[in-house]
Amino acid sequence: MTEITGRTALITGGASGIGLLMGRMLLERGAARLIVWDVSLANIEAARASLAPLGAVAFDRVDVSDTEAVLAAVARLEADGTEIDLLINNAGIVVGKPFLEHGHADIDRTIAINTGALMHLTRALLPGMVAHGRGHVVNVASAAALVSNPNMSVYAASKWAVMGWSDSLRQELERSATGVRVTTVLPYYIHTGMFDGVRSRVIPILQPEDVARCILRALERNAVFLHMPGIVRLLPLLRGLLPTRALDFVLNRIFGVASSMDTFKGRDGAAQELREPNGGRS
Repeated sequence: MTEITGRTALITGGASGIGLLMGRMLLERGAARLIVWDVSLANIEAARASLAPLGAVAFDRVDVSDTEAVLAAVARLEADGTEIDLLINNAGIVVGKPFLEHGHADIDRTIAINTGALMHLTRALLPGMVAHGRGHVVNVASAAALVSNPNMSVYAASKWAVMGWSDSLRQELERSATGVRVTTVLPYYIHTGMFDGVRSRVIPILQPEDVARCILRALERNAVFLHMPGIVRLLPLLRGLLPTRALDFVLNRIFGVASSMDTFKGRDGAAQELREPNGGRS
């Protein structure tokens, strides 16, 4: 079991959505200190008013797509003597449109935030965790890491990369008996602004509080993967058993995956910049 009580946690994209909910729950469960990174000053100020009465919370405005900014923020933590026990890589964005409509900046920023940022931040904090023989890294990927989906090709690519990296990292840390745990989270669409307008024909869209609660429970139990909802576990099996065209038929004609993004609106704001899972399909 991973203890939350008395630990120091860092959440990226922690000033809104799922990140904010997880921060509140961590403090309610006895976390000694919460570090919140977010790129939005407005969200930070709102989160400060919400979280400050619950315990020791520190905020830092960090654009996780900028590796130098990430490393500088880590250096500030080290200078302050802050040692991170629990890292929740939660920040993410989605550009919900056909690949040919993506600009090159859309591609670069999606990969930088959804994939590169997790690796760089984890790499910067891991030595401290390993030195103490404990720690837990939670990487919020997506059910989109398990299936192809039109109108979110770059997002899906970024999440496939996260899943492969995250579980490879887990195995490395376990083989070396570091005491550091890794959990990979694979949620379906979540009912937040990040995926506003998405339609789901069969599988219910997830509720934010349920997702936040389940992620922290998975952390406490040292779960390797968290699939939400449970039916998501079947996707790798279907990919292995069914011919590609048959899989397309099942996912698209029966479950409506191919059309789920047709009515996508997303959150207002540049590049749908959102500090929360990575929404369903996350």
